[in-house]
Amino acid sequence: MNDGPDMANEQPEADDGAERSQPIFNLPRSLVVTLALLAVIYIVQDYVLDEDTRAYMVVNLAFTPLRYVYPLGEQGFAWAWTPVTYSLLHGGVEHILFNALWLMAFGAPVVRRIGTLRYVIFWILSAMAAAFFHAALNWGNETLLIGASGVVSALMGAACRFAFPERRGYDRTHGHLYPRQSIRSSFRNRTVVIFTAMWFAGNLLIAFGVTLFGADMGPIAWDAHIGGFLFGFLLFGFFDPLPRRVIPLARP
Repeated sequence: MNDGPDMANEQPEADDGAERSQPIFNLPRSLVVTLALLAVIYIVQDYVLDEDTRAYMVVNLAFTPLRYVYPLGEQGFAWAWTPVTYSLLHGGVEHILFNALWLMAFGAPVVRRIGTLRYVIFWILSAMAAAFFHAALNWGNETLLIGASGVVSALMGAACRFAFPERRGYDRTHGHLYPRQSIRSSFRNRTVVIFTAMWFAGNLLIAFGVTLFGADMGPIAWDAHIGGFLFGFLLFGFFDPLPRRVIPLARP
């Protein structure tokens, strides 16, 4: 998939918040920390806590639209933090591994481009966007939403704005150096259009009950995926510290 050109000596200057550390195993350090945090939380949740404590943890950290049909002042404060904390929980080994693989694939170029601070803010806001898009379509539903897939979908949407150079596929290694495409120009990029169409088609098939890879992990919140993707794709420009200009690239 990585058919991108080698980087030239000239690179865009990173702002104060940009990622300066060298990638660990080809991953930015903040992304490695994220993966470790998700793993530790899952291990504690599933292998350390007893059943009652585990249930208490999930109920108080998972997101559910049901919380918002009752007056907020008549309940605890879980309604305030669960739109973010649900993204740190996972329902099984397959669930966390599936999200980790996609997080590594699409999180790397985004983190390299926007830096750690913007990445943390992006995670928080995209998790909220995915959760409330899900809530809007499932208002008052009592099901619990967990998993980082909404954020991963937002990272996919963000990557579509810069990491898919025309006629070169997806460049995970050097993609963070390409100029940001406008929303309109993104739809003129054949690679972005094909990727986005296939991604939306897969999620809509899930919405209509078609079993796809990963469906055996339990119910899939396709609507949270869409909410996250739209957030990343439409709003990435607010997080991008690089100007919209062509970066000189040397061809191999």
